[in-house]
Amino acid sequence: MKEKKKLSKRKIVFLVAWISLMLVVLGLIFAVGFPQGDKSESIKELMRDAVLHEHGRVSFFGLEVNPAVISAYLMTGVLLLCALLIRIFAIPRFKIVPGKFQSMIEKLVEFFSGMASSNSPHKPKFVGAYIFSAGVYVCISTLFELSGLQWVTTRGTSIALPAPLADINGAIAMGFTSFIVILVAGLVTNGIKGAFKVLKDFSLPISMSFRLFGALLSGLLVTELVYYYAALSFVLPVIVGILFTLLHALIQAYVLATLVSIFYGEAVEPPKPKKKKIKNKKLKESQVETV
Repeated sequence: MKEKKKLSKRKIVFLVAWISLMLVVLGLIFAVGFPQGDKSESIKELMRDAVLHEHGRVSFFGLEVNPAVISAYLMTGVLLLCALLIRIFAIPRFKIVPGKFQSMIEKLVEFFSGMASSNSPHKPKFVGAYIFSAGVYVCISTLFELSGLQWVTTRGTSIALPAPLADINGAIAMGFTSFIVILVAGLVTNGIKGAFKVLKDFSLPISMSFRLFGALLSGLLVTELVYYYAALSFVLPVIVGILFTLLHALIQAYVLATLVSIFYGEAVEPPKPKKKKIKNKKLKESQVETV
């Protein structure tokens, strides 16, 4: 009972301290008189640069590319290195009674494998592995922008590396890769008919690409808008940026995995057997007689 009272007192003290800090920050903002930031760049140009990165290009082996390219290569390397380390050092030490890390890995794998089995019961193994890798990449690469890793642009200025899928090219690559996986699976499983069934949904890669790009970009633009107004750029951008990033990382990974597994299941579904026509002359004659 004493320990619970101590914990409750600590929570109350922490809450009071946090509220006091927020009040002090708000008081300072009002005391300064809502200072205006440097708005040499219009809000239209600011949002265009956030999407196209026309003035924030970086050098990649002598080529001028969007900073999201550097983010994509960094995240791919980090994820592959983590997968290799887990495979070499962690998996051989897995036990019957799992620890915390083993339980986390097993629950993650079970989540995606269960989604694959429910949405694609005919061939769930490959699509389970694909949506696992794609979902983890979408989630972790979206959270990457919270790191605030800086890079030097070709103009000599510093820029924070964005999420790889915040670039339209990265979103299109993910959408078309998923579409190709579904198309090849339909072709291998059901031949030309399976591929034609997938090709009928020609808007699938476009919808996947723009769904990812639009959802991830919305958080970036909201944060940019908040930063644009100096009166709101003290505490609010941190809260807004973290909340939008966390929500987009989880939601978009789940949505992409669900859509891919559903369309994959439709592509590899075996064709339904045609009903044989009854060719019994006696049956036809008897039907005529009764009429």
